[in-house]
Amino acid sequence: METLKLILVIIQFIMSLALVAVVLFQSGRSNSLGSIAGVADSFLSRSKATTLDGKLSKATAIGTAVYMVLTLVISLI
Repeated sequence: METLKLILVIIQFIMSLALVAVVLFQSGRSNSLGSIAGVADSFLSRSKATTLDGKLSKATAIGTAVYMVLTLVISLI
């Protein structure tokens, strides 16, 4: 059981480093401040899911979910 816990802790450590890297690669939210002034949506803002920022945002959400599950599993072992 201790070996499994050690493996999960190592995976959790790698996930934490990956999450930090993914968050640092994301651009800030200041790019979308034009919508406050009433600027119409451009093609890039409507197709955000296919851009690099969209993919990084999705990777952040998935990575966070995996990290939370790993933390829960480690605490139950």
